[in-house]
Amino acid sequence: MNIHIKKGLDLPLDGVAKKQRIDLRTSVSCIAVKPTDVLGFTPRLLVAVGDEVCAGQRLLVDKHDERIALTSPVDGIVKSIVRGEKRRLEAVIVERDIAQKNTSEVINHTNLSTDSPCWWMIKERPFGCIANPDHHPKGIFISLLDTNPLAPDMQYVMQGRENDFAMGLHVLAEKAPVHLCIPHGYPPPTTDSAIHIHTVEGPHPAGNIGTQVAHISPINKGEYVWTVGAQDVATIGHWIATGEYRPERIVSVGGPSARSPHYYQLIVGSQLSLICDAQLINNGYPALSPSSTNTTRIISGSVLNGTTVASNGFLGMYDQQITLIEEGDHYEFMGWLMPGLKKFSFSKTFLSGFTGLINKMSVPALFGNIMPRYTFNTNLHGSVRPFLFTGQFERIFPFDIYPLQLIKACIVGDIELQEKLGIYEVEPEDFALCEFIDPSKTEIQSIIREALEVLRKETI
Repeated sequence: MNIHIKKGLDLPLDGVAKKQRIDLRTSVSCIAVKPTDVLGFTPRLLVAVGDEVCAGQRLLVDKHDERIALTSPVDGIVKSIVRGEKRRLEAVIVERDIAQKNTSEVINHTNLSTDSPCWWMIKERPFGCIANPDHHPKGIFISLLDTNPLAPDMQYVMQGRENDFAMGLHVLAEKAPVHLCIPHGYPPPTTDSAIHIHTVEGPHPAGNIGTQVAHISPINKGEYVWTVGAQDVATIGHWIATGEYRPERIVSVGGPSARSPHYYQLIVGSQLSLICDAQLINNGYPALSPSSTNTTRIISGSVLNGTTVASNGFLGMYDQQITLIEEGDHYEFMGWLMPGLKKFSFSKTFLSGFTGLINKMSVPALFGNIMPRYTFNTNLHGSVRPFLFTGQFERIFPFDIYPLQLIKACIVGDIELQEKLGIYEVEPEDFALCEFIDPSKTEIQSIIREALEVLRKETI
């Protein structure tokens, strides 16, 4: 199937990662396993500070289903257990053993089950939690296309892992039909005939797995699909082929505030101190320069839906990019009254919104292309205000549902209307662009997540 997405929006952020890779797998000493990264996971601790653990050993299990577990990425010693408010378990930090053997406690490597240290890599829609082994998905979806701003080039990331990736696809195909989505023009990987290959092209969110599922096999009430990241598929394949549990991740590090954007090879959950020390414009984090009061926000994941972390924080368990962007913690002179030639404007609030139209006219022939380099930061450019109905969401939302009506149904808590409007097809990341262009500054992704959580808890 060929999927051509027309609705969407690509953000022209500076700081695209250069295709050069630095291997930090053995340089990073601390790795974090964070149950807060896993939706719907209620952790029960199996280890204590000072315990020796090996790669693939269970550190945490879900209280509601102890078949579901989070495992240690490396051989080492449990350095600390981090708790937050009300003693909420936030992370188990493992100090890596220099002489890591990458052994696994699991003996049977011939199939993929909940005994596997890789099971947490399989996520389930709707709700976005770890796959329930009792469910029978109608398909497993894997994407080799990522259209998030500054996202890694998946063809570059997967170089050298082709055999492990093919093995992972073969193992997953034993669970359910596998749908592999690749960019238009991407050479199809060598796979079993049972793998369904789809080509996808278009602006963001064409690379979101939710967009691809909606165009291939939409989810109805009572149905499930599983999704797996491409790099995690290769990790599963390597574990099946060799018995070594090596949850590696090649991440792109970039953004307007990055010193030298490029790729890093890490273990999942690696501490980011070495990267931040090298990439922040001024080593004296968080100042950008000695004379500047502005700071840098470090985001594990995309600028649209990632998680803010500290300079000594850890890579998210499902993230494959780090974004460095200026913190918008300052006021701008005259705000929206200024022409805003360097401000990206989807709704044409600023003059920059008309540069694309001008470039299509005869002006560039006389004066050259005037498309500016936009300045991005985290500033909201205004306070939260009543929810406005502008009709803009429909221009960038590629699902066959009504986004504005669904958001309103989630706000008022009308579950029956949510189901009629397609709540089971979406995840918060599918509304990230709507949140970005929303003039009301509404936290739309949080609204969608809260609505999905209510539905998920009703099904437990």
